[in-house]
Amino acid sequence: MEIISNNKTATNTVEVEFKASAEEFEAAVQAAYLKQKKNISIPGFRKGKAPRKMIETQYGEGVFYEDAVNGMYQKAVSEVIDELKLDVVDMPNIEVTEVSKENGVSFKATFTVKPEVEIADYKGLKVTKTVKTVADDEVDAEIQRIRERDARIIDITDRALEKGDTAVFDFEGFVDGEAFEGGKAEKFSLEIGSGHFIPGFEDAMIGKNIGEDFDVNVTFPEDYNAENLAGKPAVFKCKIHEIKGKEYAELDDEFAKDVSEFDTLKELKDDIRAKLQTRADDEAKSKLDADLTEMVIEKMQAEVPEAMINNRVDDLVRDWEYRNRYQGITVQDYLKFTNTTIEQFKENFKEPAEKQVKLRLALEKIAELENITVTDEDIENEYKEMAEAYKMELDKVKSVVAAEALAEDLKVEKAFDLVRESAEVTEATE
Repeated sequence: MEIISNNKTATNTVEVEFKASAEEFEAAVQAAYLKQKKNISIPGFRKGKAPRKMIETQYGEGVFYEDAVNGMYQKAVSEVIDELKLDVVDMPNIEVTEVSKENGVSFKATFTVKPEVEIADYKGLKVTKTVKTVADDEVDAEIQRIRERDARIIDITDRALEKGDTAVFDFEGFVDGEAFEGGKAEKFSLEIGSGHFIPGFEDAMIGKNIGEDFDVNVTFPEDYNAENLAGKPAVFKCKIHEIKGKEYAELDDEFAKDVSEFDTLKELKDDIRAKLQTRADDEAKSKLDADLTEMVIEKMQAEVPEAMINNRVDDLVRDWEYRNRYQGITVQDYLKFTNTTIEQFKENFKEPAEKQVKLRLALEKIAELENITVTDEDIENEYKEMAEAYKMELDKVKSVVAAEALAEDLKVEKAFDLVRESAEVTEATE
């Protein structure tokens, strides 16, 4: 393979003219003949036994040319990429400009390559980290959720309906004095305060008693899903049959023993506080990293090829389908259920894909500028962490994840670590 010319035709495109010699072409034609001859019949010869010369005489000298060219151009393109050290981000556009027995095969290929990236001032980024100390009422709210979960349902017969109770009642709705479809039910269960009914309905039920007949006057929201009812006043005639309440456990050490592995209520509360604080700290770190990501992207200058973003969109679509595999939902299923096109579906991933591509380019450049390296020990440790995380054999992980790709990922991670560690972080309390 011989490179004839190599020209940068646009910001991220390179046009290369190259050719395979007559000898290389002849070898490819012979390989095409050997591959096809078993399917070719020539009078006077058993099927698959006809000499190449006889087949070319029968069908023309170029009978094997197309297969020969197809069989050789991928290897030729690969050699061009290696020789010119092109960082290709999309399938090249290939044109065959000459095919002849005497001159071989000439190609013209247009490659889309990674952009040239410039970045500076990525160290010492000024960023605010919002830290939060878990308050007592947050711990109490978590305790109350546990109490709600373990509460015992009891019948209430000695008082009126209160917020938090569940009413078992009949209702029938009327608009302009006429009953409407779907507005009637018997012995319907509704937790008061849940917000499941029309605004104002549940509040109007508070204070009512078992056996009491009463009206609830409400107005349907303007955006109600039934157009014939939207924005209209309605009257619901109601009657309560039962009131169900919740009986909560006493907040003491016995409660802690019943709902956790702790012996005292204080230990339970301390554990809840610690977990809530860890969650809050993790959220603060994630927000800090998100802010640093935006800053790094802003510092980068590059014209990103659309192909890189589209390729990343395709990756995210595949990730989405993988995450939903256990529910048996494919992309095609989702498109059908939501009545959307694949283009509309992909549009949802366009913004995060663009951000991820730009961040990757920026961090790769930082890794280059900072001479960041990855050791064999780094790669081995990462393999072990992946094997543990995915519950896979170490050798299996190594067989599916190339060490070279893993090394590049680790360089990028180290580059972001450098940005984070060098940042000037101001802490603010929430």
